[in-house]
Amino acid sequence: MTSQLRLSFATVTILALLVSLPVRGDDTPATGAVEKPGVLWEVTSQMSMEGMDMAMPVQNVRVCSPKVWTEPPAPENQQQKCAYSEFKLDGPKATWKIACEPPHAMTGTGEITRDGDDAYTGVMTFSSADGSMTIKLDGRRVGDCDNPRK
Repeated sequence: MTSQLRLSFATVTILALLVSLPVRGDDTPATGAVEKPGVLWEVTSQMSMEGMDMAMPVQNVRVCSPKVWTEPPAPENQQQKCAYSEFKLDGPKATWKIACEPPHAMTGTGEITRDGDDAYTGVMTFSSADGSMTIKLDGRRVGDCDNPRK
């Protein structure tokens, strides 16, 4: 196994969850409906690493997120400590920088672009001592939820 494979699938899943939240949208409920505080997203992520010939498996997760982003969120039970900076919203696009501590120290950037209120695409890129990694993201709204991750 090469040193590039040191990043575990759990770390990849954690990183994918970091960007599984919406940028903004009009989530006004229909008359008489009880508004729930979160949006339920189904997120598909595909990781690729520099120098790897084999394709990494696609990851699918469902995430309950706040309706409006104010910063990139960290998932619950985060095993990797990461710090976020320079978070910006510009129309349908959110961008930020990220720096993660050992055991899988890395730095990178994230970007999500909304496609209306019900879908988005995004990418996170990372650099580490083991090489470069890219995670492509596709999210689609599947409903509302009660306990968004902040």
